[in-house]
Amino acid sequence: MKIAVINPNTTQAMTGMIGAAARRAAGPGTRILIDQSPAGPAAIEGPFDGALCVPGLLQAIRKAEQDGAAAHVIACFDDTGLDAARAMSARPVIGLGEAALHMASLLAQRFCVVTTLSRSVPTLRANILRYGFDRRCPQVLASDIPVLDLHRAGSGAKERIAELIGTGLRNGAEAAVLGCAGMADLANELTRELGVPVVDGVDAAVRLAEALAASGHRPSKIGGWALPSRIDELPPVAG
Repeated sequence: MKIAVINPNTTQAMTGMIGAAARRAAGPGTRILIDQSPAGPAAIEGPFDGALCVPGLLQAIRKAEQDGAAAHVIACFDDTGLDAARAMSARPVIGLGEAALHMASLLAQRFCVVTTLSRSVPTLRANILRYGFDRRCPQVLASDIPVLDLHRAGSGAKERIAELIGTGLRNGAEAAVLGCAGMADLANELTRELGVPVVDGVDAAVRLAEALAASGHRPSKIGGWALPSRIDELPPVAG
């Protein structure tokens, strides 16, 4: 099967890192279609960036569907554009944040989220409440390291994230969720070092996308995810 993994920002290096994480998670019969928004912000760090990226994200999902994707993953922990994508798409669409929270809920009774900038915290708290995990995930901790600095030499990102996970554990968490797609390659190392599950959204979302695609289920088209009447107003896919 083909699973599309779409980075909603326009930074090619981050798209490549996300693609590598997605391929590690995918089963032997899965081909990952990795892409990014054709236009939009270089990083998504709060609601303003999230709003700017949605048209390009939807174009990339439409292209992936035309290319035969059986399911789509939106590779942003904010779950940017998730409802719009589910309304537009005939295939399952998985957001990193929702997938990671569900995965963590199967591994621990209480867990925390560690993200990048403080301005992202309100969006993540709202999503946690919406998904029904607010009692099990009361802590969203910001490292205040920008997305594009996560892999910059000397940023101290891994050490800062580990420190914040430790804070969460001392305050009652039993596992942690990495609240940014750019943190994907840190999950296994942090799990080993800290001795608790550290869940990466790319891994969780790809595995759930495979399961939904294999099940044959498709998004309900009654109610909030009904096919939009103005779907033809989305700009055509380039090329």
